[in-house]
Amino acid sequence: MSKKTLIAVIGPTAVGKTALGIAFAKAYKTSIISCDSRQFYKEMTVGTAVPNPDELAEAEHYFIQDRSIDNPLTAGSFEKEVMELLDNLFVKNDVVVMVGGSALYEKAVTEGLNHFPDIPEEIRGEISQKFESKGLEWLQNEVKQKDPEFYENADQENPRRLIRALEIFKTSSRKLSDFQTGNADKRPFKVIKVGLEADREELYDRINKRVDLMFTQGLFKEAEVLKNSSSSIPKSTVGYQEIFPVFDGQYDIDEAIRLIKRNSRRFAKRQMTWYRKDDSVHWFNYKTRHNEIVQRVSQLMGK
Repeated sequence: MSKKTLIAVIGPTAVGKTALGIAFAKAYKTSIISCDSRQFYKEMTVGTAVPNPDELAEAEHYFIQDRSIDNPLTAGSFEKEVMELLDNLFVKNDVVVMVGGSALYEKAVTEGLNHFPDIPEEIRGEISQKFESKGLEWLQNEVKQKDPEFYENADQENPRRLIRALEIFKTSSRKLSDFQTGNADKRPFKVIKVGLEADREELYDRINKRVDLMFTQGLFKEAEVLKNSSSSIPKSTVGYQEIFPVFDGQYDIDEAIRLIKRNSRRFAKRQMTWYRKDDSVHWFNYKTRHNEIVQRVSQLMGK
């Protein structure tokens, strides 16, 4: 029997990964694992561009709104849960599809996280206390100084990611970027990474239009429901974090829309910076017909 294959569909936000993932799932009569770390949560729908009901009906999906923001899923836990799921899915399928733009979570499954150290409670508490008293700017400066490579490509407005990098450095005296570029764990399946890309201006136009659509779909109301949440996840997610200040009168909704578009473009740039370092990705322009991409990947699998 041929080796089982995981097709990982990656690329920047708004490039069209969802539709391509469905095309693969239908071609191979298989399931889709979401690798978008914000689509895991049932409280966040519009702002995370969760596949719509028609898209979800096209194929069996996993890790789509299957938990609460009060129970966050780390990359390490995602790796463990997905590996267990793949053991079951590969019993009945030769191919499984994974779709998403959360690069660290994708790497966790395709390569492993090189065994991050356990963080002692005293270090975790010390960093948390300093962040609470000194704020995000202190955290950004600490991470930038200790791990500039990670900081350059990280979501610099996301305290959870920055705290994680600082925890690892304080615990091991090693940079998070060292762990991320270590040797890949051996997987019992073949991985084919399929990347979608677009010219910058085209991608930015798609991002801007998506943001406008989100507001017609009710993003503002969704953010209003989440504004008093104790979870840090909405507060560190593009599309929500820019709206919350509107409720405090810091600026108006037009400014929030402008910031969401700007921050989404910056996020897309960081995504591509990360993915471009991976020579194993097979890149396709987002306009390429899906059946052509499926055919090419089938050739890579020897089917």
